[in-house]
Amino acid sequence: MISAERMAQVDENAAALGIPRKQLMESSGNAVAREVRAVADPGARVAVVAGRGNNGGDAFVAARFLSAYDVSVHLLGRAETIATDIARENWDALGRAGIDREAVGDSRDVDLPDADVVVDAMLGTGVTGALRDPEATAARAINDAEATVVAVDVPSGVDADTGEAPGAAVAADRVVTFHDQKPGLDALDAAVTVADIGIPAAAERYLGPGDMRPVRRGPPADDARVFVVGGGPYTGAPALAAQAALRAGADLSFVAAPETVADGIQGFAEDLIVQSYDGERLAPDQVDALVETAEAYDDVVVLGPGLGTADETVEAAERFLESFSGRAVVDADAVSVVPEVETDAELVCTPNRKELAEMGGPEIEGADELGERADEIADFAADLGHVVVAKAREDVVADGRKSADDFRAHQNSQSSEDGERTRVSRAGTSGMTVGGTGDTLAGTIAGLLAGHDAFAAACMGTYANGRAAELLDDRRGGLVASDLLDALPRAVWGDRDE
Repeated sequence: MISAERMAQVDENAAALGIPRKQLMESSGNAVAREVRAVADPGARVAVVAGRGNNGGDAFVAARFLSAYDVSVHLLGRAETIATDIARENWDALGRAGIDREAVGDSRDVDLPDADVVVDAMLGTGVTGALRDPEATAARAINDAEATVVAVDVPSGVDADTGEAPGAAVAADRVVTFHDQKPGLDALDAAVTVADIGIPAAAERYLGPGDMRPVRRGPPADDARVFVVGGGPYTGAPALAAQAALRAGADLSFVAAPETVADGIQGFAEDLIVQSYDGERLAPDQVDALVETAEAYDDVVVLGPGLGTADETVEAAERFLESFSGRAVVDADAVSVVPEVETDAELVCTPNRKELAEMGGPEIEGADELGERADEIADFAADLGHVVVAKAREDVVADGRKSADDFRAHQNSQSSEDGERTRVSRAGTSGMTVGGTGDTLAGTIAGLLAGHDAFAAACMGTYANGRAAELLDDRRGGLVASDLLDALPRAVWGDRDE
């Protein structure tokens, strides 16, 4: 089962894998035609009521496959307003093929012919809310017709995720939905056919541009703040994480660091706000003030970059997580404490292979691809109870939260089915073996976590970090982590190739 939003993501990912939407439309239209043939004999009258989007385009294709029937196609709106090139091409093909078609420009002109079958292709799964004219008038006309009603993907006016209809809606006898069942269709008094239209499993398993839809199409987060707790032995790591958070959408990026390195971190970028504390490294006596600051401003925390592994620093990291109840990306020197900590915080942990094994996860040799061990990583994440991003040439993102209630409830979350809560990212280049790319990953996830569900943010951040390297592929021989910062905005919000 797949939600409407997740279906849109998978559709985009399929296109990125080289399966054109035009090809998928051809398969969808063929599936609709098969359903019509199943309910009516050749020579029967078929009226296709189509909208101006790709749902209508599917029906235009179906009309071409019904040459043995008396078919008429009724477009709701002017032909020049058809929304996509591929739908427009298929509308034009109907005219060249001599198939009866008309454009209905006024709701008062909706007048369906007597028909044995009516195909409802007005609106697809991506449209919600009450129908407006001319669709509302057309829906009433369809329901009044003495005909078998076949809906394309979802009956117009029905929410594909809930099955609810806030206003007028088509009462379909049969529904042809594509790729996978939609949750709301179970509530309908209609026969549902799930048609395989050729979308490969890889479009769901591997992260792609479709997984960026929540940030690219959703509203920006309000007052998104990231608070990086890092530095001590190292200064570059917290600076990279904090800058990446800004490039991924954070409004403000703070770094809490020991006074001995604060000036050095500030020197990396004037955009950072560096807050120093006494000492040479993070220690337990600084924790209470840091937690208070983070929670007072609802900051997303990045804990770990450049902290080092001194005993008192490890103890401080553990105490921070025990006390903190917000959202945090736990990286580098701090991930080792997570399995031993009881915390109310919502965590995204980003271990590399070695750190994953040290946390109690699977030991994965260098020659093995993480994607081949994704099930083991998912099991470990479930035992841990947090989102895990295991980093390597292939990254694995697993949602290990034991309760999926928050996951399902969040508007930007992806499918809640257990098998849909693990993703693999192949984005990136060989140049990403250079140090610091894990720090940019942590910051990117944090910048997205301010406005999105933890799993969705982890998926988007992981893909975007790798995609940023791909956008710089001509420099892969000399790539350094700071190069990714310039490409991250394009990777997050899209570039000309996406």
